[in-house]
Amino acid sequence: MTWPTPAERACRYGVGLVSRRGPRVVAVVVTWNRRELLREALEAVTAQSEPPAVVVVVDNASEDGTPDMVAAEFPRSDLVALGRNTGGAGGFAAGLDRAVQAHGPDLVWLLDDDTVPRPEALAVLLATRAAYPATGPAGAPALVASRAVWTDGRDHPMNTPRTKPWAGRSERAAARQLACVPIRSASFVSVLLAADQVRARGLPLADYFLWNDDFEYSTRLLRGRVGLYCPDSVVVHKTRTFGSTDVDPGERFYFEVRNKLWMFTRSRGLTVPEKLLYGGSTVRRWVRTYAASRDRATLRTALRRGLADGVRRGPRPTAAVLAGAGTAP
Repeated sequence: MTWPTPAERACRYGVGLVSRRGPRVVAVVVTWNRRELLREALEAVTAQSEPPAVVVVVDNASEDGTPDMVAAEFPRSDLVALGRNTGGAGGFAAGLDRAVQAHGPDLVWLLDDDTVPRPEALAVLLATRAAYPATGPAGAPALVASRAVWTDGRDHPMNTPRTKPWAGRSERAAARQLACVPIRSASFVSVLLAADQVRARGLPLADYFLWNDDFEYSTRLLRGRVGLYCPDSVVVHKTRTFGSTDVDPGERFYFEVRNKLWMFTRSRGLTVPEKLLYGGSTVRRWVRTYAASRDRATLRTALRRGLADGVRRGPRPTAAVLAGAGTAP
């Protein structure tokens, strides 16, 4: 795979790499019991051609010595050590809150602990955002997402952003000039967020714990705003296997069902037509997941529990969830 040179990028975007006098970027990396992968991720984040001003590391009560490793090998990072595992949803909520409250960012770069960004991944996100015309009614991009590939270079299906279904002609044209695509949602694997939109629209819902937290949050952040998928910004997502999260999920299917119900019935992220569109695709995916499963009894149990909990109650306030973990926004 050939990566664009700085000169090629400057030609494409109309700008060179963003200078250190540009926007203040704070990175947030969430981890749980993956010390070695986290080390590789943090080395890549701090070695960026345009590194973030601060790296916030949120540890979800790891038991493998992760906090000690971070303190010893990355002493300039801001370590947030939670008292219990709050999942990706709680970890990113706590990390975003620390980034915005303590470090005054213009932009926040979210990454998983098994995500290794290419050396210029952040610089390309910054250059893309700077080059996008901010004169339209939706203004500058609220979110710019990287391309996630697996260890062999294939696009990772777990992290494919959802293309914006009804993007206007001018929005599509502006994105196309930067070799980008307008999107409606993105994963937290590598995404650059506008801090003013985080302040305006709040934090991820920590009660989602696992699955769909990034879907809900990115749609909430992007409603009425511009989001871009930038294939020239590349990160390697080092999952154990290649594939999407709906391949025989077992008991975790509960979170998929409950959280999707929460999203379609309680979230402000999607419009009614979008709920119908994504709701239909969700049901089709559930059917495919069930048909391909080797343990349908477990999926049936998870489905019943997820439907019941999704209907009976909604997600708790994020502050209440994080208060029990030793931190609260």
